[in-house]
Amino acid sequence: MSTDVVALLRAEFGERVDVRPSALEAVRADKSGHSAPGLPLAVVHAASVADVQATLRIASATRTPVVPRGAGTGLAGGANTGGGEISLSVRGMDRVLEVRPDDLLAVVEPGILNADLNALLEPHGVWWAPDPASRAISTVGGNIATGAGGLLCAKYGVVRDAVLGVDLVLADGRLLRLGHRSVKGVTGLDLTSLVIGSEGTLGVVVGATLKLRRLVEGERVTLTALFDGVRAAAVASAAVTASGAQPAIMELMDATSLAAVHRLLSLPAPPPGAAQLTVQTDGPVAATEARAIADVLRAAGGTVTVAADAAEGEALLAIRRAMHPAMETLGTTLIEDVSVPRSALPDMFDEIARIERQFGLAIPAVAHAGDGNLHPNFVFEGPEVPPVVWDAAEELFRAALALGGTLTGEHGIGVLKRRWLADELGDDQWRLQRDIARVFDPLGILNPGKVFAP
Repeated sequence: MSTDVVALLRAEFGERVDVRPSALEAVRADKSGHSAPGLPLAVVHAASVADVQATLRIASATRTPVVPRGAGTGLAGGANTGGGEISLSVRGMDRVLEVRPDDLLAVVEPGILNADLNALLEPHGVWWAPDPASRAISTVGGNIATGAGGLLCAKYGVVRDAVLGVDLVLADGRLLRLGHRSVKGVTGLDLTSLVIGSEGTLGVVVGATLKLRRLVEGERVTLTALFDGVRAAAVASAAVTASGAQPAIMELMDATSLAAVHRLLSLPAPPPGAAQLTVQTDGPVAATEARAIADVLRAAGGTVTVAADAAEGEALLAIRRAMHPAMETLGTTLIEDVSVPRSALPDMFDEIARIERQFGLAIPAVAHAGDGNLHPNFVFEGPEVPPVVWDAAEELFRAALALGGTLTGEHGIGVLKRRWLADELGDDQWRLQRDIARVFDPLGILNPGKVFAP
């Protein structure tokens, strides 16, 4: 049967069906480090909506699983493709189809990179706000599939706040155009929001109508504050939120992650045990807001440094953006992603410290402190996650839930967190969500084994 499927695909797409061992091996994994078992049947490089539809019609007719894929930068194994499956790449669908500055919208294909999109939008005086750390290498379609966030979401929201509509190809090849081009629109159920964050289990996103913003006028002011420990930094970040200030960026790095980045970038070592907040304000009153935030941070015990200019500000932000490559220098990394209410950030860092002691592990952590989203990192040797790391991760997840938080703020469930999904949702909601997915995909061929699998 697998030979027949590949033959059908090749009859449709010719050389755009890739069966080279290196290509098949590459799509088994994403940036999480987790790999799917077995080799996929083929990688189909779609160039159009019609290509996606044709692939899914073949897949439905042959009952062959399909895994949609963009740039493969996910951190939960959601795009990993294994034995007997087709990897459907939409990376080549990377055009901006329309820009309407007057309506503050753009229509794009899913394969365009975040950074490339904003470079194309800049001459029009507009931008798309989602700003994941992977913005230079992640696609808009992947952002939509995972419900991504990023450094700027404290002020400008996440992907769900920046998408008006999506074009979705169902498992049987039908094309749906969901959402609207107007700012308001409440006709029927909000299927656009349902698709955002669905991780390829409902359909393949082949286009998106994006909600844009005007380029921010005024200056950007960036500052850092060093604290004696991560709890003090977390208390300070909560104080900034409580003060009513609205920074565009507020990022927290614990001592281990800060020291690792300084080593990677050949910067002077920070003080032992020091944690750092990096804050950026923007807009016409950026300087005034930065001064007020600096006062809050000093009152909380921070040593504050304000960037002299935009270039120095970008250099300070580069320290935070270098977190992932710095962790890779320490060993194999499982990058986790939990969120808690912002006021609970200090307690969550206390829980991380407790789990470190309980399991004898170091768990370097950073946080989007402006919205309570933490990224604890489990570092280990070898390609496979040791059982002790999974045990510690489970303890971490349960701690986040107990504090009123969630298993994932922006990375998604994918493969890595599916066993704990029902713990957060409850059995009834878990079954309801799984049943909704089956309405979209009755044969269960879209990204099987992800999200709802036991």
